[in-house]
Amino acid sequence: MALVYQPMMQLSGILFSLLGWVLSCLTTYLPQWKNLNLELNELEIWTMGLWQACVVQEEGGMQCKDFDSFLALPPELRISRILMFFSNGSGLLGLLLSGFGLDCLKIGERQQEQKKRLLLFGGMLVWISGITAIVPVSWVAHSTVQEFWDENIPDIVPRWDFGEALFVGWLAGFCLILGGSLLNCTTCSSEVHASSVHYAVAEQQDQCQRLETETRP
Repeated sequence: MALVYQPMMQLSGILFSLLGWVLSCLTTYLPQWKNLNLELNELEIWTMGLWQACVVQEEGGMQCKDFDSFLALPPELRISRILMFFSNGSGLLGLLLSGFGLDCLKIGERQQEQKKRLLLFGGMLVWISGITAIVPVSWVAHSTVQEFWDENIPDIVPRWDFGEALFVGWLAGFCLILGGSLLNCTTCSSEVHASSVHYAVAEQQDQCQRLETETRP
């Protein structure tokens, strides 16, 4: 049973990891990390991302402007840029290493230990990529909630709200963590299976030796 389910778990881990990595890259460049609806002009919706701020007009479409300075950004946006870059890079590296460590890949069939190490290291990188994708998204969401319920800000001042990119980022982090966990679980199950097979072979050899000694005259 372990030999049957192990390739399926590896394939599921790769697919979840790939989906999470694509969503993580999409989250990095989406401008909808924060949304702002103006009550005075309901035809305009302001959005803010890691790279630019945009205004969506009902008649004129979307107009965006890149941020002029990295240092002028709020701390959560500056750190989020770095963490999302790290998440995308580690996720891509983890996918490549895990791909070379798959059992269904015919390359390196005689080097099972090295393939297992590649799969384990790749799964750990994918798992770390998921954590580093969830942290900046949750940080921006936390700061948005604090600003929204800040009593020092007058009620007439518009408040920023959650953007669609935050939910995409949470989904990306969940898929990456799930994919990395599945890849790591396959390495653990393969070790257990190998040890159980070795124990069964050794026990069978002992039984054969006992049978030979008993049948000797």
